[in-house]
Amino acid sequence: MKAMVLAAGVGSRLEPLTTQVPKPIVPVANIPVMEHLLKLLAKHDFTDICANLHYMPEKLIEYFNEGKKFGVNLTFKTEERLSGDAGGVRACREFLQGDTFIVIMGDLIADTDLTSVIQEHKKKKALASIAIKEMDDVSRFGVVVTDENGFITGFQEKPSNEEALSKFISTGIYVLEPEIFDHIPATGEYGFGRQLFPTLVAKKLPVLGVKIGGYWSDVGCVAQYREANFDALSGKVKVDLPGKKVERGNATVWVGDGSQIDDTAKFEGLVLLGRNCKVQPGATFGGTVVLGDNVTVEAGAHVVDSIVWSDSVVGANSEIRNSVIGYGCTVSGGAKYSEVATVNGASEETAAAATR
Repeated sequence: MKAMVLAAGVGSRLEPLTTQVPKPIVPVANIPVMEHLLKLLAKHDFTDICANLHYMPEKLIEYFNEGKKFGVNLTFKTEERLSGDAGGVRACREFLQGDTFIVIMGDLIADTDLTSVIQEHKKKKALASIAIKEMDDVSRFGVVVTDENGFITGFQEKPSNEEALSKFISTGIYVLEPEIFDHIPATGEYGFGRQLFPTLVAKKLPVLGVKIGGYWSDVGCVAQYREANFDALSGKVKVDLPGKKVERGNATVWVGDGSQIDDTAKFEGLVLLGRNCKVQPGATFGGTVVLGDNVTVEAGAHVVDSIVWSDSVVGANSEIRNSVIGYGCTVSGGAKYSEVATVNGASEETAAAATR
């Protein structure tokens, strides 16, 4: 079976971070989101994969190439204009048609049992299946209503929790039969959630909701992005963590190759250091912290519950709390950042607004 990763979106809710890279390359625990997805797909024997591209396509092509080092065969389809998520699948029709296939949004972190979703889809002979997950707060999501047999009878778009008819949401993981292309218009923008799936349900066609367990999160905004990183380090989601795991005082630290840590540095909580990082005397870490490759944390700096992307410098005696620092940034000595997401050239005011 073949798979498709929807990787064309601009990722505006993750700005300013996505001014540097497209959302599928945004790193979670120092590994791009889409790389985590490719590993998940390969684990469930999906090795022929297509991804549609639009925003910064060259960065995705450069990083993933043909997918060989991730154990998959990866094909790209670049869209000059965005055509909706169902439209993106339509663009890959030649690659996908001929058999059941799976589609997954390119901004997800999950350890979903994809094999079980496929099995349920085939067992119930559905035209389309949506992996659905129970959530306490459904107000940010598309809600899915099903009958006693699991077939979908209706949808609600981001209802209040009081108005929601179900606690199950669409996860952006779909299993589709090749006949689905007969229901997608040949041209124009077309989406799954607001157009294709409601149309299929209105026609009484078999659209199944398959309940999933395990971890699932869409990395849709800065707050969710930070949370996904923290969940990776805590083991809440089953993903690979690079580096050598060591216990250091009251902390668990993953240390990348070539990283140097001064003996007087202090660690609390969970800390992931990329390759060739330098931690200088008296630097302290608390909560959950991720440093990318080639990050320098200078003497006396304090980093708490934050993510610092590769090639950045955290200046002496500075303090970073609950923040995300982009690629190649320099945090001035003595500066204090709190609740900030910033990249080079972004003001603190703009960055702070992006976290809300």
